[in-house]
Amino acid sequence: MYGAPHIVSDVMTHTVAAVGPRAPFKEMVRLMRDWRVSALPVIEGEGRVVGVVSEADLLPTEELRDDPDVGYLRLRRPADLAKAEAVTAADLMTSPPVTVRADATLAEAARVMARARVKRLPVVDDLQLLQGVVSRSDLLKVFLREDDDIAEEVRHEIVSSLFPPPSAVRAEVSDGVVTLSGTVRDTALLPVAARLVRAVEGVVDVEFDLAREGDAPRR
Repeated sequence: MYGAPHIVSDVMTHTVAAVGPRAPFKEMVRLMRDWRVSALPVIEGEGRVVGVVSEADLLPTEELRDDPDVGYLRLRRPADLAKAEAVTAADLMTSPPVTVRADATLAEAARVMARARVKRLPVVDDLQLLQGVVSRSDLLKVFLREDDDIAEEVRHEIVSSLFPPPSAVRAEVSDGVVTLSGTVRDTALLPVAARLVRAVEGVVDVEFDLAREGDAPRR
């Protein structure tokens, strides 16, 4: 259906690596290496997410191990010192976890990531049970959408509504850049068109080659 935004469940990774609260330090390091991820959800019970352990949570331990004297001087915050001496996921994890729902839009997930300054989010249901993980690279998948598919949505959902005949507006897409060309009766609608086109999944930018009816087309 045209106009329906992609949601997290469309792009998330369903099979993910996770650990329990008692997982030891080395196990977490091995999992991050083997799964090529920068963070691990920490789950308990039936899969309820209770925290997240990231590479940043593990680094204080490495810094302290490399040079204890220097490490203690650099790790001045009590929380960092506690993590430097921690050995299990329960002690190292960030809790409560920052999560996202599977039915959240990609824009909503991107905002959560930006505000929390994280690269990955556990995806949970109403009971906080782990459903998957969504990463920054997952959110960028919409920009792999085919140009023809984008053009069809723009024509069907935007052009036909904003610029019905006798306006003659064409929509073409190249590498995600939408170009609207032709003639229109009311150029006041162009800012609205620009906003709507940019909201279409996969659109990188929008350009205009439009003129009012009776005028010569201009870019």
